Amino acid sequence: MKIYGDLLSGNCLKVKYTADYLGIVYRWVAIDIMAGESRTASYLALNPAGQVPVLELDDGRVLCQSNAIIQYLAEGAPLLPSDPYLRGQVNEMLFWEQYSHEPYIAVCRFAMLYLGKPKEAREDWRVERGEAALDFLEDRLADRRWLAADRFTVADIALLAYTRLAPEGGFDLQARGNLVDWIGRAEKELGLEG
Repeated sequence: MKIYGDLLSGNCLKVKYTADYLGIVYRWVAIDIMAGESRTASYLALNPAGQVPVLELDDGRVLCQSNAIIQYLAEGAPLLPSDPYLRGQVNEMLFWEQYSHEPYIAVCRFAMLYLGKPKEAREDWRVERGEAALDFLEDRLADRRWLAADRFTVADIALLAYTRLAPEGGFDLQARGNLVDWIGRAEKELGLEG
């Protein structure tokens, strides 16, 4: 299988983290979004939305959207519970990540990292919602080690990708001890620390 992505993108990193954690053999196809590589005719044939990442299976079928891809990759593995309620908890966090976290944390990071804008140029409303998302995670982790299903799951991988990189978007994590501890646990689980 092939995974098309940009290693600066948290959405792509979550797919890479999941595949690597599960020991899945794949070929990484680097796509430089800033060079317009996700807008070429050949790429748009894979994903008409022109977004990364894309998973192309050996039989030619294609799957887009990072959280759909990581669930596909994790099917049958402990990262994705088989129990419908526990899987629902995982999905709850995956949907929250794409609606209430990524549009704020990731977009602020994009402005600073990809576009080279200063921290002060971030949109105030986006910063406010990003801070609220980080506060939500801090509170959620006050009485649990993992975000869903009482174990390390794709929910943790999905939220780790951009949360651990939030400082690149101007967000301070140091006052959020529960969040910092969870990042450390998840990085250790994935073999990313050090």
